[in-house]
Amino acid sequence: MFDYDINSANLKDKTILVVGAGAGIGKAAALTYAKLGATVILLGKTVKKLEAVYDEIIALGYPEPAIIPLDLKGATKQNYIDMSATIAQQFGKLDGALLNASMLGELSPFTQIHEQIYDDVMNVNVKAQFLLAQALIPSLLLAENASLIFTSSGVGNQGRAYWGPYSMSKFATEGMMQIIADEYESSNLRTNAINPGATRTAMRASAYPAEDKEKLATAEEIMPLYVYLMSDDSKETNGQVLKAQ
Repeated sequence: MFDYDINSANLKDKTILVVGAGAGIGKAAALTYAKLGATVILLGKTVKKLEAVYDEIIALGYPEPAIIPLDLKGATKQNYIDMSATIAQQFGKLDGALLNASMLGELSPFTQIHEQIYDDVMNVNVKAQFLLAQALIPSLLLAENASLIFTSSGVGNQGRAYWGPYSMSKFATEGMMQIIADEYESSNLRTNAINPGATRTAMRASAYPAEDKEKLATAEEIMPLYVYLMSDDSKETNGQVLKAQ
């Protein structure tokens, strides 16, 4: 696991957007950030799941979060621009954004990849992340130290047989992260990507149905890296793909 003492980070008074906050790693990150004092903006496509995370945060006595229901598959550029403007208006700034929502698509031989599956994966994993980042950067630049985090994968820098669209989308994600990091290198914005590794999530289970999930790390166990990159301790870290485990 990435070696970092979560409790040493102080996220008090930070406003952090978590995309894909309804379940899995996104939910764990939202709860962890809230525990450390951040006001978390929960973004996801399923309102019921977001409301459950909201209720859990309130029940634990953490800062009251906000909810933004948005389906990345159907959202438009204007949706993202309006969302970012609303965040800046309501909170004055955005200290961090974790872009964690992805779709796996199908595992299949390269010559049998369905065009629609390819389009759907690229739309959610690449185009939506591009439009999100583009819209959020102005709000992030209003913060003293801002962190933009993309989510990659082991197949994002080494292609793997049968993982076509997903693997290609993560290569694109890492490239996009590097471009933003380079462009804003001398600013208050740092941009990095996390490779979470084999984690006990629904996506992992669909990719490896026969795997013993009890041997996998839980989303909560990989949180040290997610906290490190949101804390000011990482303000000199930029343009990197870091492994959570």
